[in-house]
Amino acid sequence: MKDKETKFDTEKLNETISLTNKILKISLILIIALGTYVILAVLRQIKLFNILGKIVKLLTPVIIGLLIAWLFNPFVKWLQKHKIKRVFGVIISYVLLVGGIALFLGTLLPILYNEIVDFAETIPTLFDKIKDWLDNFLDRFSGVESIDIEATKQSVMKNIENFGSDLTNDLPQTIVNVFKSVITGMGTFIVGLVIGFFFLLGFDNVSDTLVSFLPKKHRPNGKELLEKLDTSLRNFVTGQLLDALLICVVSCIAFYFIGLKSPILFAIFCGITNIIPYIGPYIGAVPAVIVGFAMSPTIGMLVIISIVIIQFIEGNFIQAVIISKTTKLNPITIISGLLVFGHFWGILGMLISTPVIASIKTIIVFIDEKTDWFNFID
Repeated sequence: MKDKETKFDTEKLNETISLTNKILKISLILIIALGTYVILAVLRQIKLFNILGKIVKLLTPVIIGLLIAWLFNPFVKWLQKHKIKRVFGVIISYVLLVGGIALFLGTLLPILYNEIVDFAETIPTLFDKIKDWLDNFLDRFSGVESIDIEATKQSVMKNIENFGSDLTNDLPQTIVNVFKSVITGMGTFIVGLVIGFFFLLGFDNVSDTLVSFLPKKHRPNGKELLEKLDTSLRNFVTGQLLDALLICVVSCIAFYFIGLKSPILFAIFCGITNIIPYIGPYIGAVPAVIVGFAMSPTIGMLVIISIVIIQFIEGNFIQAVIISKTTKLNPITIISGLLVFGHFWGILGMLISTPVIASIKTIIVFIDEKTDWFNFID
């Protein structure tokens, strides 16, 4: 009898310990999330982000150069293994990069420009169709006594007209501002290309240079951590870029055959926003769906169906093959990161939140492997 009671008590104790560990893990995640939010809020309050933003703006060419060197370094190393000197490998890499950019600017950019101009010319017609559709839709509620349909229609139509008027009036200035930004951006990118060339020549020694700042006894661990971070980030970035490119191409083909206006423009937007986990596809779909329904209900429904099918294939097959869950992050962690980073930095924050959180996780896991600091919640 006592053995049975002892066995029962032991099982109950194990269940309690297991439940306590789960609560501790959840509590730790919440504390880290809350602490991160508080720290970011304090930094924003003291306007440190403004200072950092100015510094980053000044260092943008250097950041572009580092990014280019980091992305192309594996290709240059591969060429070195095939008996090609590093300097010639860097030149080959840059010929391919500049050639790809020239091909894009010479072929796709004029088509995209024509689509933007064509779409801008059809904006008034699209607004008229949207107004007619809303007018017919609101008429269905004319029999409801508690709703003043006429007042509602006037309010909605006035807001649409104001939005359309503001868009038309601001369009010339917006085009000028975009043109200025493109020219400035191209200048910055060209400087970044030049800096990246020199970075790439000696990029093999970057990790050794960074590790040399650490005490000798910590250098092996520092180099190992850098390699883990490099692998994790590289897999994520290359996976997301390939994923976005495939979404862009498939969406463009689907939109073209559906008959959607400016298919390349909306496909590129879908591809870029798809980089944002979970909510990105919905952000990318909204403009295409609105324009589709403005053209005709059939096109609108076909756009929705095509996006749903593409996202189903992307979520179940493309991500599994290309990205292969490289970040290994809990969905709650990713969504929390999107909310926090999106709150402080908008769309840009959403784009960088997942790789930043994945890097932090890699560092924490590495420290835990070496020190067992978090062993108490295992």
